[in-house]
Amino acid sequence: MNEVFREFLHRFVIIYVNDILIYSRNMAEHCQHVQQVLHKLRQQRLYLKLEKCEFHLPSVQFLGYVISAEGVQMDQGKVTAIQNWPQPTTIKELQRFLGFSNFYRRFIQNYSSITAPLTSLLRGKPKTITWNPAAHEAFHQLKKIFSTAPLLHHPDPQRPFTVEVDASTTGVGAVLSQAIGESPLLHPCAYYSRKPSPAEQNYDVGNRELLAIKLTLEEWRHWLEGICSTFVKPGDSILGKPDGFCSLLDSTFSITYRPGSKNTVADTLSRQYAPDQPTEPETILLSDLIVSPIQWEPDLNIRNATLQEPAPPDCPEGKIYVPQHLRLSLLRTAHQSLGSGHPGSQRTLSLLQSRYWWPSMRRDTIRYVQSCSVCAMSTSPRQLPTGKLVPLPIPQRPWSHLGVDFVTDLPAAEGNTCILVAVDHFSKMCKFVPLKGLPTAMETAELLFQHLFRHFGLPEEIVSDRGPQFISHVWKAFKLLGVSVNLSSGYHPQTNGQTERKIQELGRYLRSYCHGDQHSWNRFLLWAEYAQNSPPRHHRHDTFPPSNVPAVDYWFRESERVWDSAHHHLQRAVRQHKHFTDIRRRPAPNYQPGEQVWLSTRDLRLRLPCRKLSPHYIGPFTILRQINDVTIQLQLPPRYLIHPTFHVSLLKPFHPSATEHPGAEVELPPPEVLDTPSIYTVHEILDSRCQGGHLEYLVDWEGYGPEEWSWVARDDILDPSLLLDFHREHPDRPAPRGRGRPRCHVRASGAARGEG
Repeated sequence: MNEVFREFLHRFVIIYVNDILIYSRNMAEHCQHVQQVLHKLRQQRLYLKLEKCEFHLPSVQFLGYVISAEGVQMDQGKVTAIQNWPQPTTIKELQRFLGFSNFYRRFIQNYSSITAPLTSLLRGKPKTITWNPAAHEAFHQLKKIFSTAPLLHHPDPQRPFTVEVDASTTGVGAVLSQAIGESPLLHPCAYYSRKPSPAEQNYDVGNRELLAIKLTLEEWRHWLEGICSTFVKPGDSILGKPDGFCSLLDSTFSITYRPGSKNTVADTLSRQYAPDQPTEPETILLSDLIVSPIQWEPDLNIRNATLQEPAPPDCPEGKIYVPQHLRLSLLRTAHQSLGSGHPGSQRTLSLLQSRYWWPSMRRDTIRYVQSCSVCAMSTSPRQLPTGKLVPLPIPQRPWSHLGVDFVTDLPAAEGNTCILVAVDHFSKMCKFVPLKGLPTAMETAELLFQHLFRHFGLPEEIVSDRGPQFISHVWKAFKLLGVSVNLSSGYHPQTNGQTERKIQELGRYLRSYCHGDQHSWNRFLLWAEYAQNSPPRHHRHDTFPPSNVPAVDYWFRESERVWDSAHHHLQRAVRQHKHFTDIRRRPAPNYQPGEQVWLSTRDLRLRLPCRKLSPHYIGPFTILRQINDVTIQLQLPPRYLIHPTFHVSLLKPFHPSATEHPGAEVELPPPEVLDTPSIYTVHEILDSRCQGGHLEYLVDWEGYGPEEWSWVARDDILDPSLLLDFHREHPDRPAPRGRGRPRCHVRASGAARGEG
């Protein structure tokens, strides 16, 4: 229908679905309009039902309204339905009543204020209605007001409008009015009111009035845009702010001022809402927590001290000179007070420079902030990590330098829950061995002999983490055979990076093929090893030429040539890797034995309730020795049962306190470090006993004094050779029943571990 009457729409025809409303200024024009509509219907072969048509009416009921030449009124039948509406007894009945009455809210002044007690009954999604006197009165008042609702006049788009607005902290209101004929009397065309949001309630007077204008423009934009209209407001707070509303209004609008006492209608609409919060402001900060920018407490002491030590001639005008003996206390106040919050050196300096001066202010402030223990422990690092890359030695032949590690906590697959991963640093070939569980040191050595050493010979170096399988006496005995076991520094797995990378690739492969049945990963392990060993390496540009006649000498010469080429390309790859890695790192400070450093808590478990509020560094700790360019051994307290070797990226320099009075600043003791799943080296087993039916051993820990001797359960001694040696030397001491070595068991709690 809209498409059929497109040329007539909003000129003299309004269509809603299949209802056609024709309106005109006089009878002659109306007859012409009706004839045009009927002619259009005949052209489109559309038919009307005569008993449903009404012609030449002074007023008509259309879409719930009674429309006449005077204006728009409510349908009397619907008004009667509201007046006869019984008091709701359920939530649904109240919602129906409010929804029905809301249809006519444009006729009811203060509609939101009147219905506020009723809408409050629906707050919180209650299951039943609990009527109160205010809601009961609002229900009957609303029914009464519907019978006396005013007539809203038709807005004339050719005549100017007057919009009366007002805004307060509790509401925004507006009335759209227009003069009829030659009379200057304004007649209402529409009412508008709204409760501001909590954020809008914080606006100042000018911005609240701008908000009222903005909301009315959004509500009545189809009437106001392009028409010379006047906004009437109760104050003059925005009259001097053209930039505040020029984006909202164009040149056809003007704003006039009318006192709130005379702007009664809009003023009433804006103040109809009761505030949700008490009008009296509530104090949220204690007075002693506020740092005043006008007067500080140290000022009095400083001014008194300047009587004995006057300011030098070069002291800037308007600044307070601080004598030598008061500078430390002033720095402490500016940096450590609750209102300052331990800011950085630049912010602390800016805070002081606003009022004070002394010649070495910048240097003293930087030294003080650097030496602040609280800042050192709580501040997160904002720089690149320290420590340039120190590559591992480049092998000269295959399988001379190995990386070994374990993949643990896998779902049981034919009883296997662990994988031994060995990687050749020369050819990058790898070996994956499924295991029932984490092996002991002796079992690890047997596995490597069975799967690697018997094929490729003993290696020159094995790189691994500090697991119990690699720090035992068994592996120390390998040194007698010329095999070096190098262990990574604490919490720095990048040392064994090639093996860690192979483990990542292995995990990706197994996830790709056994995600449907995770207990079948062992069936894909051989294929995973084949896939890792099959692709060409970047450093392997030469291959063995085909030969029908095997020649041993030729094979050796060709192998040496291939190895030399591989060694050359390995060197180039290492140089490239070091270059790109060092771009994202800083050179490590030149640490010396005896210096003190802070230790990062990134990988430590502290005895504190919340990780987010725990210090980022603890210490300071003394450096015992520098193992290499990027590895430092610290002197840790005996209660810290963690390995004392760390990468330099986990350390930062300690700056001595700038205080001139020893003991003036008391450093808090570092938090306790919980037992971690680290491995602690056993120096010697001293004794055994039966305690509660369980066998325990008295252990002397390597690197700790007699005060740290402790009784350890038999299952926590991970190297059975220690137990065998002890019972061989002390056959009279309590021993495990039966024959065979003790069972190795790794507890998830990370209790004390023995080195094998």
